[in-house]
Amino acid sequence: MRAPDLILHNGSITTLDPSLPQVSAVAITDGRITAAGGEELLASAGRDTVRIDLKGRRAIPGLNDSHIHVIRGGLNFTMELRWDGVPSLALALEMLREQARRTPPPQWVRVIGGWTEFQFVERRMPTLDEINRVSPDTPVFVLHLYDRALVNGAGLRALGYTKDTPDPPGGEIQRDRAGNPTGLLVAKPNALILYASLAKGPKLGFDDQVTSTRHFMRELNRLGITSCIDAGGGFQNYPDDYRVIEHLAERDELTLRIAYNLFTQRPKEEYDDFARWITMTGPGKGSDVYKMNGAGEMLVFSAADFEDFLEPRPDLMPAMEEELKKVVALLVEHRWPFRLHATYDESISRFLDVFEAVDREIPFRGLGWFFDHAETISNRNLERVRRLGGGIAIQDRMAFQGEYFVARYGAEAAKRTPPIARMLAMGIPVGAGTDATRVSSYNPWLSLYWLVSGKTVGGLPLYDDANRLDRTAALRLYTEGSSWFSGDNGSKGALIAGRHADLAVLSADYFAVPEARIKDIESVLTIMGGKIVHASGEFAPLAPPLPPVSSDWSPVASYGGYHGNAAVSTGLRREPCACHSHSPAWSGPDPRFWGIGCDCFAF
Repeated sequence: MRAPDLILHNGSITTLDPSLPQVSAVAITDGRITAAGGEELLASAGRDTVRIDLKGRRAIPGLNDSHIHVIRGGLNFTMELRWDGVPSLALALEMLREQARRTPPPQWVRVIGGWTEFQFVERRMPTLDEINRVSPDTPVFVLHLYDRALVNGAGLRALGYTKDTPDPPGGEIQRDRAGNPTGLLVAKPNALILYASLAKGPKLGFDDQVTSTRHFMRELNRLGITSCIDAGGGFQNYPDDYRVIEHLAERDELTLRIAYNLFTQRPKEEYDDFARWITMTGPGKGSDVYKMNGAGEMLVFSAADFEDFLEPRPDLMPAMEEELKKVVALLVEHRWPFRLHATYDESISRFLDVFEAVDREIPFRGLGWFFDHAETISNRNLERVRRLGGGIAIQDRMAFQGEYFVARYGAEAAKRTPPIARMLAMGIPVGAGTDATRVSSYNPWLSLYWLVSGKTVGGLPLYDDANRLDRTAALRLYTEGSSWFSGDNGSKGALIAGRHADLAVLSADYFAVPEARIKDIESVLTIMGGKIVHASGEFAPLAPPLPPVSSDWSPVASYGGYHGNAAVSTGLRREPCACHSHSPAWSGPDPRFWGIGCDCFAF
């Protein structure tokens, strides 16, 4: 019998195998788990077997984000200044000031999502005056969720937005009394104005995009992620914008397993998009590292119900049913799994009417389809999802927007946003994720904290015990649960003989640390397919090489990604604003100020 390639031992290894939930050692051969047990596995080692002593650390199956925009995020990662996890607005603005000084023309400074005002000790948004003061000459584009963007004067000039620029459909360019743009771009209620404005910025060249994508994958590996499902995105065209990720796949340089969905790009021409793509590719095409997964999360533009809880729920257009049915019928006929962005129960009811009508004509028959998000889905519609064999991919958007939701709909309604425990009790497939990089942060530990604690990033309790998960159940959603959504259930998500050897060794014991510290966990050793893809701390000598960031002005070169030691070491001050006092806990909205609880936002 062949000796293992790698044995990890002397650890506390969570397998998620009900028959053997924890072991101290695993053996790996040809990228798969071949045995799980105790230190006796060392006896199977051969002369060339690599042995790694985990020194008692907790190891878990590799995390799997079932909804992330990793392909688009990778193309831009090294251009972006991340505020993910930054604890104060003062620090965030000082990072912005420093980055503006080092960013050469014609580049912009871009803060593209992943943060919320409630993570800041000041509990407020930056003002346009502050952004213009820290960067009077370098264009700045600060995206907050999918509800607004703050653009400085130089950014407005780069965008070409003037007094004569009309508002796009579903968006608003806020103006002063003279009609000149102030720099606030607002989704009312759809995010096209934000997508389109951001798309006007400079792009990296191909080689730099390759390097950027490798750095983003390594950043995700650092947080214990080994798999993800890419949900496409606006201005992410197939096949042109997939050249970089396919180049890396061909060179065997992917450090994540990626299953990707195709997101329609042309309003009123969605059917033509999918009809064309059906002739070009198909579900499952690729490998167990990189493969095509199906359609969505946008199927038709008329079905987009963006989750801007600062605005009233959008009413979908009457044409939605006809347009959606035409596309869904095409997909089901060709056995393409699909996913659909769905925030509100009112929208979900109409979507399910369409799905049930198609099913009567062209049976779904086990086709893998699912809703994304589903924050306000009703019990009745959960039953309809179950009858049609669908799943629900949930994300931690409420961890970033819970305060807004409570301000508009109340704390009682927020208790089941989404009703995760009910979904699981009904046997509906559920996978966990983030919706990063433009909405939530890509840090999976924030999502796991949200699932376990029921609290927002800002500390607001949303859920009672009935809708919170224990740590094992939450981890299972982020591993085995997510594997269903790419047809990989049974091949990954647990450390069981025969499955992919994807795992993460943690900086702290997820099952033992205080609840609030779950957010601080990262991986010190990440393995994908039996290969080490990230190593730090005592395992740092095992880290594989990574090309340097292409440009010395890159924010990643100075700050890294998710806020950590790079930003801390700058010694930047972390102080609240000086305009007035702030309560350490969010105390509810002030109706004068958009329901966000702080008059610092007024400008």
